[in-house]
Amino acid sequence: MQSSTMKTASFDVDAQKSFTPLCPDELPVTGGDLIGAELNFMASLARLRVGSKDAHTPMAPWVVAEHAQMLQPTGLEHADITWVSHCVPGTPGFALLDELPTPYDYDYFVWKGVEPDLHPYGACYHDLHNKLSTGVIEYLKGQGIERVIVGGLALDFCVKTTALQLAAAGFAVMVFLPACRAISEDGANQAVADMRAAGIRMASSREQLASLAGQ
Repeated sequence: MQSSTMKTASFDVDAQKSFTPLCPDELPVTGGDLIGAELNFMASLARLRVGSKDAHTPMAPWVVAEHAQMLQPTGLEHADITWVSHCVPGTPGFALLDELPTPYDYDYFVWKGVEPDLHPYGACYHDLHNKLSTGVIEYLKGQGIERVIVGGLALDFCVKTTALQLAAAGFAVMVFLPACRAISEDGANQAVADMRAAGIRMASSREQLASLAGQ
């Protein structure tokens, strides 16, 4: 194993069926069901593979009945805007994409949003103030990881926030765009701009990612 691989982890952020056309009544992101192979390629460049899932009760105070009611301010401290119910444990939408390992087969795994009034986007903290750590930053640092390759769903919310949290923690972060999909094109463009401003590098092809990862 190359020395660069030894210090690299891959991070599959919320690659769940809820965020794909497989669950059209939840939060279907166009093409979200097509990223499994690209996430697996990311993992081939890393020593450790970590992942996350949303895990939400349908009774959370930020849940609304219809898509037309989404993206409205909630007034809640740790759940900023409204969403339809999604990623409910025990439902098909809670599951990871079929191409991916089970949570048990990852080296480290995060479940987030379990508390009804906490709806984080990033996988590194349980709250919107970055106070309650999920432990993944500490785990990666304890394992000697210096670089993290990030992909998943959706680029303009959970992937972006996770990448920014990792960069703020001192990791060199790469986002593999073929392993991501966004809710909106405008959101994707803004997410890429925000991440680049934070020093996060973007890869648009497997060849480019391998080069950035030192392979």
